Amino acid sequence: MKIVITDGYAVNPGDLSWEWLEQFGDVAVYDKLSDAAAPSRIGDADVVFTNRVKIGEAVLKACPNLKYVSALGTGYDMIDVAACRERGIEICNVPGYSTDSVAQVAFSLLLANAFDLAGYAQMVREGNWTGVPGFHYELTRFTELAGKTAGVYGCGAIGHRFAAVCRAFGMRVLATRRSKTEGEEDGILFVTPDVLLAESDFLSIHCPLTDETRGMVDRDFIGKMKDGAVLINTSRGAVLNEADVAEALRSGKLSGAGVDVLAKEPADPANPLLSAPNCIITPHCAWTSKEARLRLMDILEKNLRAFVETGCGINRVGV
Repeated sequence: MKIVITDGYAVNPGDLSWEWLEQFGDVAVYDKLSDAAAPSRIGDADVVFTNRVKIGEAVLKACPNLKYVSALGTGYDMIDVAACRERGIEICNVPGYSTDSVAQVAFSLLLANAFDLAGYAQMVREGNWTGVPGFHYELTRFTELAGKTAGVYGCGAIGHRFAAVCRAFGMRVLATRRSKTEGEEDGILFVTPDVLLAESDFLSIHCPLTDETRGMVDRDFIGKMKDGAVLINTSRGAVLNEADVAEALRSGKLSGAGVDVLAKEPADPANPLLSAPNCIITPHCAWTSKEARLRLMDILEKNLRAFVETGCGINRVGV
């Protein structure tokens, strides 16, 4: 069996090991393979693992020996599921490995918008505390979270973990998901999307990227949000209409935003969020703790082993 990893650097920059793959066959690891180079590098491989490299018609036509395609993470929007299924190719992803890490980063982005830790530290470095009487309230901001409302749009495993942290800070938590818009669960009150938007002081997006959610957070969506709310997104960048979010930040409709993902990554210099006020952007790092990546490796191995032994992976996609 021939195995190719198209862009493994994101998962393993050198602090982990791919040696476990050698028990299954010959392994070729590429740190950062481009979409254009992928067909020739994958070649006659049976198995391919991808993080961001697209596995679509170009690859599938050039690589007819493929039998198994796996995302190096939970999201699999880079894989043409229908085209793979037409060819009988097994597809797997890796759910659940980064739940704690992503929830931690989502709350960190919320907390950074509520308490400007870096801003206060900068005040001290610039001499605005030492020997200066009083506080310079106008230079930064501090909002107490207790009693505020956190909204969770798409309340799966990560949303639930994020909600638990919010509740620990004394926040009221509202949530909505496609299959649940009423009732209470684990201290979370489920409501309709319109109620969620209208009442949330901090709104965190945790839904997958689908045809339905692509560009969902647009001018109309934001218009239904509470004035001065903070928007958090650690799901997929394309869920946001980034121009509309930037405009809402400039107008003050949104008082802040924290995003770990962008529609185009790495960031396009022309991305309007880069110049928007009160917008914190981190480089799609929420899943990258070593602990999360170790769990990812473990699930990758279990999926592939199941496929080799039974013809079906554990975490199957598109079935």
